[in-house]
Amino acid sequence: MKVNHWSLPNGATCVVADIEQSTLTCIDFWCKGGSLYELKDEEGMAHFLEHMIFKGSKNLKEGEFDLKIESLGGSSNAATGLDDVHYHVLVPPEKIEDGLKLILELLLFPKIEQDAFEIEKKVVLEEIAQNIEQPDEIIYMKLLNECLSPHRYSKPILGNEKTVKSLNPKQMKLFHKNHYVGKNCTLCIAGDLPNEINSIINNSKIMELRTISEKTAITNKIIFNKGYKKETIPRLEGGRILKAWKLPPAKEQVLILGAEIVATMLCEGKSSLIVKELREEKRIIESIDIDLQILEEGGLILLDVSCPQENLKIAESEINYILKKSIRELVTNKNLERAKKLVINNIYFGLELSTQIASTLGNQALWGRHQAILKSIDDISYWTTSRLNELILPLFNPENAFTLIAEPEK
Repeated sequence: MKVNHWSLPNGATCVVADIEQSTLTCIDFWCKGGSLYELKDEEGMAHFLEHMIFKGSKNLKEGEFDLKIESLGGSSNAATGLDDVHYHVLVPPEKIEDGLKLILELLLFPKIEQDAFEIEKKVVLEEIAQNIEQPDEIIYMKLLNECLSPHRYSKPILGNEKTVKSLNPKQMKLFHKNHYVGKNCTLCIAGDLPNEINSIINNSKIMELRTISEKTAITNKIIFNKGYKKETIPRLEGGRILKAWKLPPAKEQVLILGAEIVATMLCEGKSSLIVKELREEKRIIESIDIDLQILEEGGLILLDVSCPQENLKIAESEINYILKKSIRELVTNKNLERAKKLVINNIYFGLELSTQIASTLGNQALWGRHQAILKSIDDISYWTTSRLNELILPLFNPENAFTLIAEPEK
């Protein structure tokens, strides 16, 4: 796979990855326009704009983009995150130029008309209403609010009913104008590419992205709040233990890789330390998962345990004991090698499709992390038992966590 990076005069970055004989090509457009960049009373704007992007542009009527992409034999999707937002289309290799024209027209020149805005606002409000009824979402947002407040990362990407109701098309057009600009955007195309792919991009409408953007006030540096809280949650089935720890910012790729190795040792597979002891042998928990939420300003290590309500106290005690024991004692080479193999497999599995490759390369380029796509596999060898013990395991100290104990509402 050949990868090529370059920058355009307007500040936008471009990445192409030539994957010979790939059946579908992914065109992935990234923008530093996630919910992090919303100002006070704009909560939900980034996600709402993602909806409105698909409601037509200067030269595309509502619904026309989807019909034209489908006629090319393609599909489209989008996702708004805390840091960024991205839109991608999948098309056959011979339709790259057509697909690129369509997605750039949609993204660069959205109409954001009053009637469509009000109709779509109802859709977004319904999405919020459904979300806040979900026990998993309630628990997750309570945890974020406790450990990251007042940072913007502690607020829901969808926003809330009050802020979304107050948004208007003029505000949204200004948000788009300020954030969808050259220096904030990356275009990544991965698949079976024509020889003239660079020329196709350099002569596309991406050149029409504005060169400068207004400075946007972003919440101050993250302050992680340690603590402990119990909550009762409506419609929750069984008990839940959630722990959050501070994770280094996304640019600290090697440290994050170390955290992923430790998380794998603790929780991935029947022979992992916590699963083996608490689920397979003692049978006091039903499931346990550790997820790394990797964010630009500083992420989170999230541990989530499900167990019968009557086992909450013993399960929490046992988990804390295993974590503290892991910090005191060097992990075995056997456990380390097993975890490394699983992490390497996950990296490979995450790069099997053109969509996965475009997403990885596009995100890296957006945030200035130009590196070989498999560099993390080379970095695995850095992590020894002693280095993990010194640099990573202390991150998992239960005394440095925020713990949320969730019980069903009686």
